[in-house]
Amino acid sequence: MENDYRKWRGEKRGKRAMEAFREKGWNVWYAEDRAEAKALLLGTCLPKGVTVGLGGSETLAALDVLPVLRTPDYQLFDRYNCADHFAVCRDSLMAEYFLTGANALTIKGEMVNIDCSGSRVAAMAYGPHHIIVVAGVNKIVDTLDEAVARVRAIAPMNCKRNNHKTPCVETGFCADCNIPSRMCNHLLVTYNAQKFAGRFNLIIINEELGF
Repeated sequence: MENDYRKWRGEKRGKRAMEAFREKGWNVWYAEDRAEAKALLLGTCLPKGVTVGLGGSETLAALDVLPVLRTPDYQLFDRYNCADHFAVCRDSLMAEYFLTGANALTIKGEMVNIDCSGSRVAAMAYGPHHIIVVAGVNKIVDTLDEAVARVRAIAPMNCKRNNHKTPCVETGFCADCNIPSRMCNHLLVTYNAQKFAGRFNLIIINEELGF
């Protein structure tokens, strides 16, 4: 029964956020679960035959889209299977479509992301013709301040996932470190998507996905 209440709350918050993002120029879809989100992503949002770049994302991993993207139906810049990671991420900036998750969304239609090298937030800001963001309802917060706080709170998990040798991997808490292995180097706030109509696309999923 508790899960029913969570799903109810997720739907209400997800659809409220949808309205705000749509008003700010995003194309937005709602999916009840990851299977529906995967079908929307591959069947509606992403045409076959296009070049595709990727941002590191546990939500995309949960949707299990990588095996499909590696087929001849797509021209994938595969950051997970390459000889030169920097070169692939640079090439991804010129992809027709860029797929990624989000670190935080606000109920008012803002998106917040933090990066290590900056390749993901660079692509979100400018380069690829289309950005497709997939995000669970756990990413939705009420205010921009809460979004930035959320980004810092989840940073230790991302550092742990990527084997970064940072203080937060030992303590579980952000120390705002000043070391070469620091992962939190570039913060991007996307306030509005009106500038390039149709560029930003968002699938909100009524599940807790990613960090």
